[in-house]
Amino acid sequence: MRTRQILCPTDFSITASHALSYAVEMANLYGVSLRLLHVMSEPFSEHHYGLAVEAVTELEQQITSFATESLQKIQLDIQAELNHGLSVQTVIRSGDVLTEILAESEQGEIGMIVVASHGRQGIAHLLNPNIAEALANKAKTPVLVVK
Repeated sequence: MRTRQILCPTDFSITASHALSYAVEMANLYGVSLRLLHVMSEPFSEHHYGLAVEAVTELEQQITSFATESLQKIQLDIQAELNHGLSVQTVIRSGDVLTEILAESEQGEIGMIVVASHGRQGIAHLLNPNIAEALANKAKTPVLVVK
C-alpha cells in the first residue's frame, strides 16, 4: 500500500465529496498520492435529461468540459490538503462506470479504492446498480466504502 496510489472515483456528488475527504486522509496517513477518476457514462443516460443540444458530439464536448473543469477545481483544493510531496492526478474515462473503475484500478499503481456508497434503500436499491457493492466484490485491491 505504501508504494501505490489511492483511487477515488467521483461523480461530483456530495457523497463522493465526503468519500474524497477520507481518501485524502488515507493518502496522508500512508504517504501516497491520490488519483481522482470520473467516468462519463453514455450521453443519453438519466443524468443528462433536460440538456438542449443540436448534436451528440456537442453534448459529449459539454460533458467532457464540465468533467475536466470540475476535476481541476477539486485537484487544486485537495493539493492544499495533502502532505508535502504527495500529488493528485486526474483521469477521465468513458463507458460503463464499474468496468472503467476496475480497469483503472488494475492498470494503475492502485493500492486502495475509496468510493462513496449511494445510500439508496428499498426499491431504489433494487432498480439502480450499486457500484460500491460491485467494486467491493470484484476489485483486486481493498475497497473502502464511505457512507
